[in-house]
Amino acid sequence: MDEKQHISIFTTASLPWMTGTAVNPLFRAAYLAKDDERKVTLVIPWLSLKDQEHVYPDKITFNLPSEQENYVRQWLEERTRFKSNFNIRFYPGKFSRYKRSILAVGDITEIIPDEETDIAVLEEPEHLTWYHHGKRWKTKFRLVIGVVHTNYLEYVRREKNGRLQAFFLNYINCWVVDIYCHKVIRLSGATQDLPRSIICNVHGVNPKFLDIGMKKKEQQQNGEKAFTKGAYYIGKMVWSKGYKELLKLLHDHQKELTGLEVDLYGSGEDSAQVQEAAKKLELAVRVHHGRDHADPLFHDYKVFLNPSTTDVVCTTTAEALAMGKIVVCANHPSNDFFKQFPNCRIYEDGDGFVEATCKALTEEPAPLTDAQRHELSWEAATDRFLRAAELDQVPAKRLTRTLSNLLMSMSLNLPRNVEDASALVHYVGTGFVASQPNEEQCKALGLAFPSGKQGS
Repeated sequence: MDEKQHISIFTTASLPWMTGTAVNPLFRAAYLAKDDERKVTLVIPWLSLKDQEHVYPDKITFNLPSEQENYVRQWLEERTRFKSNFNIRFYPGKFSRYKRSILAVGDITEIIPDEETDIAVLEEPEHLTWYHHGKRWKTKFRLVIGVVHTNYLEYVRREKNGRLQAFFLNYINCWVVDIYCHKVIRLSGATQDLPRSIICNVHGVNPKFLDIGMKKKEQQQNGEKAFTKGAYYIGKMVWSKGYKELLKLLHDHQKELTGLEVDLYGSGEDSAQVQEAAKKLELAVRVHHGRDHADPLFHDYKVFLNPSTTDVVCTTTAEALAMGKIVVCANHPSNDFFKQFPNCRIYEDGDGFVEATCKALTEEPAPLTDAQRHELSWEAATDRFLRAAELDQVPAKRLTRTLSNLLMSMSLNLPRNVEDASALVHYVGTGFVASQPNEEQCKALGLAFPSGKQGS
């Protein structure tokens, strides 16, 4: 009898931080494990109490990993309506305020026992390997698949000396991904090209948004007015998340959009500046505190405006389509997946934005067909992932080489094995910057505290 494949999904964030790399890998784990054909483990960061207080919303903190696991499972099961049967393990992480993200500390490949090292899925492979200092992923696992979530180059370009930073980051990302991944799945063409990569949207929509869309469809079929509100946008309130582009479009076309009312929802570092910019417009643009997109407050809006060009595949756009709304978005690679839906209205420039927005406000959304609903679902996203990952082509098991054996073989065959040499350079380089888990994290996770070292 064939043994079930072990799939270990490593990601860079966890609930209650409501970010894409916390939510989407969680759904991926649940749906990959749903049919019980494979064994799935989700590996998520465990933060010190100080970092938890900084990262997690509403003053939510956990004293033990088991408490956070219970929180994660309850959140998931309330949305999927089935009991998940995958494992959850934690690796020590620290929050970098400079990068606004969680970085792994120590060798996180050790979280998975050697007998379970069939397949590793690295959600944000560049992020997980920038500072990786430990066993080589390709040595530990038979197949390593990266799933690229974030358009890091676009974010970096918007910073001081952004073009130069993006130039170097492009090469660093290609370097580490080439070293550590056998295959890479890019969610859209908005991400940088990487070695051995393909483009495929392997994300789905939280099922509750499809439920909302079904209720709206029933209202439309019953002759009821399903959408009684106009246009809105929701997203983290930072300029790079589309607010800059949206407010510029509204400013430049105030005359053509006379009478337009727009509600903006979000919380973030640039909230005060967004509010100030909105006040200067001669349009009714109201700024509100952030809310869950599934809140009943949003159900009756008809038009979702999203001019963002920093997303890879915008989650809120998918959610709005699932709820049966019309979406107005830019002609950008991040929106290619959405072009198949009749309610997605693409514009090329400012004039196109005005035309698409005004037309959307006068029309009724087309009810989603069953096929369109399925295409947005996590069931369809899981099928796309399985096809793109080609898990049926996992190489046969091989003996795991220890780091000392790897270095010895490389010293004898360095010229002929460029990839191993490159891995050695990365290993040595990260040795100068790699962090170790602190004593609090080691105690919580049952790890041995490194003697003579302090976590940072």
